[in-house]
Amino acid sequence: MKTDIIVVGGGHAGIEAANSAAKSGLSVLLITGNVDLIGQMSCNPAIGGISKGNIAREVDALGGLMGRIIDRAGIQFRMLNKSKGVAVWGPRAQADKNIYRTLCRRFLEDQENVSLFQDMVTGIIVKEGRVCGVLTESGQKIEAAAVVLAMGTFLNGLAHIGMESFPCGRLGESASLKLSESIQQQGITAGRLKTGTPARIDGKTLDFSRMTKQEGDREPWPFSFSTGERPTNKIVCWELKTTLKTHDIIRDNLDKSPLYGGKITGIGPRYCPSIEDKVVRFGDRSGHTLFLEPEGLYTHEMYLNGFSTSLPFEVQIKMVQSLPGLENAGMIKPGYAIEYDYFHPTQLFLTLESRKVENLFFAGQINGTSGYEEAACQGLVAGLNAAKKVKNEECVVLGRDTSYTGVLIDDLVTKGTEEPYRMFTSRAEYRLLLRQDNADERLMPVAKKHGLVDDSLYRSRERAWQERGDIKKKLAAERVSPQMWEASAAGNKTELKQKTAACDLLKRPQVSIDDIFDVLEWEPLTIQQKVTIEADIKYEGFVNKQKKEIEKHKRIEEAKIPEEIDYDSMEGLLTESRNKLKRIRPLTVGQASRISGVTPADVSVLIMHILKRTNRCFT
Repeated sequence: MKTDIIVVGGGHAGIEAANSAAKSGLSVLLITGNVDLIGQMSCNPAIGGISKGNIAREVDALGGLMGRIIDRAGIQFRMLNKSKGVAVWGPRAQADKNIYRTLCRRFLEDQENVSLFQDMVTGIIVKEGRVCGVLTESGQKIEAAAVVLAMGTFLNGLAHIGMESFPCGRLGESASLKLSESIQQQGITAGRLKTGTPARIDGKTLDFSRMTKQEGDREPWPFSFSTGERPTNKIVCWELKTTLKTHDIIRDNLDKSPLYGGKITGIGPRYCPSIEDKVVRFGDRSGHTLFLEPEGLYTHEMYLNGFSTSLPFEVQIKMVQSLPGLENAGMIKPGYAIEYDYFHPTQLFLTLESRKVENLFFAGQINGTSGYEEAACQGLVAGLNAAKKVKNEECVVLGRDTSYTGVLIDDLVTKGTEEPYRMFTSRAEYRLLLRQDNADERLMPVAKKHGLVDDSLYRSRERAWQERGDIKKKLAAERVSPQMWEASAAGNKTELKQKTAACDLLKRPQVSIDDIFDVLEWEPLTIQQKVTIEADIKYEGFVNKQKKEIEKHKRIEEAKIPEEIDYDSMEGLLTESRNKLKRIRPLTVGQASRISGVTPADVSVLIMHILKRTNRCFT
């Protein structure tokens, strides 16, 4: 068997990698242990959230599949963080996980140049420092010019329920027990991480009257910029809290926890802790918020969000039945923890290609991340760059000022991670520029340049951008008099003493774009248009300031560090900094400055050395 590119793994990273690579015209073979489980939502049945929703929309703007699939498989849509500024809003959608999985496979099968193959990859084939294929469990030797590894939690996966442990990639699926060793034989170092998942509950056995109903938005946002119709909400979720009895059960059984008993050695996610962690670390709280989320339209199975655990099965039942409304709850699947191998991402270039093995790319949880969205954006970039490398074209690197995807990859490659990495808005220094509503304007031109979006979609988005631009120009030209303002419904919000440009009036915190349109008696806009135009105008001063900062630092930020630079000969570097620079070998001064432990003084030494060596200024 022979193909241009092999993608190993059928999760969210593998799906996007196969899709983006195939759009280059190259043949792509996606190999996975079970083709019926491509796109499986192994943890929560949802896409998006705060910052995660931004990434999902970026994936869509770059021609990915996630947004289009969740718009079709979504059963409840909500915009999170709406009480705060629009820069930190995050779309989130509950999914029917079976429909989502079915659509993932369908989209891949419909994508020209993609083929599916069910098998377990047991090793990579490397010749003269370059990957040239893989070996599989069934004895196949499959040749390829590039390989993208996206195996999630399957590498030496080990599940824990109480003191019982057993190999698996996900509950009910076999672990990959040989591939990790094959990769490490190439000098690529691995670590060990841990994640977990809650029990799944039988909805028929619950008393919902004791919980708080959580409904979807009245005007739901779609994730995909290609979705023409507004999504519809089909289910409700439920909110509840743990009780003191729950906490007592957990404390009384901590000795049976593999996490606290020392059986689990992998480091877990700090920002998504197990319920045992929450009770131990925040023991003074009377209750921790949980959410019951349906797993689909045609099942009673429900996901108990916020209740991840690895305690023994019989203890889990007691814990679940101590919750309000779950006194008679039946458990369909127990919660469990899983340990797995990952590869330190500082061994990668910003293109997600291995520094050790040419044409070998890594994406998703094997790079130390958590979450479907974080995996998807890495898969898209890795697949795109694998195709670029095979075609001998310049690879694509997304900047921190253009996307959360760029922030995530730069963080991983430059700083590394010792725990499952999760994206937050606070990680992005230019988050005012990286809103979820403007992902298309930021990234779709990049996608168009590299053949990831079709012409008709791009033209339709260009028309939308032009329309928004025209409206902003009209608002700048239109002036509102005090008489007009006082006669409107918004007249009591703020005083207007003289004629003022409508756009300047909109910059006032108390004034909304609906107020302006009401005063001017203009036709109303769609919710997406309103949010984007209002945010552009209200944040204009801050955005311009950030853009100036970006331009100010760009010359040094993008200054290239010669590949052959000798850090040992560089006087004035701290020993720790020297070692980290030698290990990570940053490509630019900006990347070097973000390495943990490298001081501003070290960066100054580096800059002076490069200037002296090249005898010229940075270009």
